Amino acid sequence: MVEIFARKALIQKGWAENVRLAVNNGLLETVEEDARPGPNDTVVGIVIPGLANAHSHAFQRALAGRTEERSPAGRDNFWTWRERMYALAGKIDPAALTAIATQAYNEMLASGYTSVAEFHYLHRAPGAARADESMFLAITDAARQSGIRLTYVPVLYERAGFESPQPIGSQQLFALEIDEFLEHQSRAAEISDASVHVAAGVHSLRAVTTSSLQQVADLARQIGVPMHLHIAEQQREVDECLSSYGRRPVRWLLENLDVDESWCLVHATHMDTEELASLASTGAVVCLCPSTEANLGDGLFSLRRFLEAGGRFAIGSDSHISINPFEELRWLEYGQRLAAQSRNIAAFEGAHVGRELFMQALHGGAQACGQAPGEITAGAPADLVVLDDDDPMLVGHDATSLLDALVFSGYRLPIERVMVNGVWRVINGEPVGIEESSRDFAAALQRIGVA
Repeated sequence: MVEIFARKALIQKGWAENVRLAVNNGLLETVEEDARPGPNDTVVGIVIPGLANAHSHAFQRALAGRTEERSPAGRDNFWTWRERMYALAGKIDPAALTAIATQAYNEMLASGYTSVAEFHYLHRAPGAARADESMFLAITDAARQSGIRLTYVPVLYERAGFESPQPIGSQQLFALEIDEFLEHQSRAAEISDASVHVAAGVHSLRAVTTSSLQQVADLARQIGVPMHLHIAEQQREVDECLSSYGRRPVRWLLENLDVDESWCLVHATHMDTEELASLASTGAVVCLCPSTEANLGDGLFSLRRFLEAGGRFAIGSDSHISINPFEELRWLEYGQRLAAQSRNIAAFEGAHVGRELFMQALHGGAQACGQAPGEITAGAPADLVVLDDDDPMLVGHDATSLLDALVFSGYRLPIERVMVNGVWRVINGEPVGIEESSRDFAAALQRIGVA
């Protein structure tokens, strides 16, 4: 039993004072308001729920800061970046993946993420003749070492493009036949324990056949797990989909598959007004990754119209050029402000933008990961983030503006502790085991020739 006394906590019904939390077997056993601290309580300032990172490519943490030089041709875009990413993928073996992912997951915990959906298509180690479970086990090892809650999303990647039926070059590392993929998903679920939730996904419409997409979606529905895919991230993808399928990507998906609240569509940047409203009506989550989308020049998601239509969103750190959920939320709003030449765009249901963004990300992220809603209430998982209420970022703020300060003050995060599944994984602002993971990360990059 772990007992926590918080001077302030964001519980299920809203902000509350003097909250006593009892944690047992990874769950919140009791949540008591207007309480007094017990003799053995850990006394803290502010407690909020942990957020889900709904889209991660952990191996790309090794690429951060390494693609920012202009090419001689001066025509840098997503597709030229992708070649650099492919080159990195070709060097990642299971040992390197464990080290890189552990570092990324520790950094997620330190910034307030308590769970992650790992969108995983590196199914072969370099030089391996066939796919096996070694790369999957590297991811689960990293999750266990760091303590983050993991939703593993195995991803099918079959072809190079709508009109290119075979993978090319480095894509061979990702490629699986549909039967191989279904076997892998089943095997991953079979060998995982309760700490790993196994979902399903396809890379994108361009990377899989219609038949295979349907089979993966059918599997996800039959076993009751989330279904993830990239969609409409780049205008070129939209143009190619129009040419090959006669429809824009989101429109084609909605017309040909039964999209519902179990789906997570990553990016969905380029939608027309009809697509946007139709997608919102399905209850599916759109995972937005503003720092990566900005870094790659993807474009801006139409957030205000999506929220007005009742849409749901989650956030993800994707390529990990930034690992900070509050920065993702800040730049999600700032992109909208720049486009609209206006302010406070996401304040749709309430007046305070920070709270609106946080609550959307909290609920949407849990939905995308196939988890409970993520709120602080009796019976919920004990996934908690402790904030220092004496930190200059938060001093003078009350319940109405605390989350505004957390999202829109771009300073060092005032995170003191993070708990996942009832275990403290961050103490005094540092992840448990961060020194070892940092050393292993540096050694892995050196060994594979990245550092």
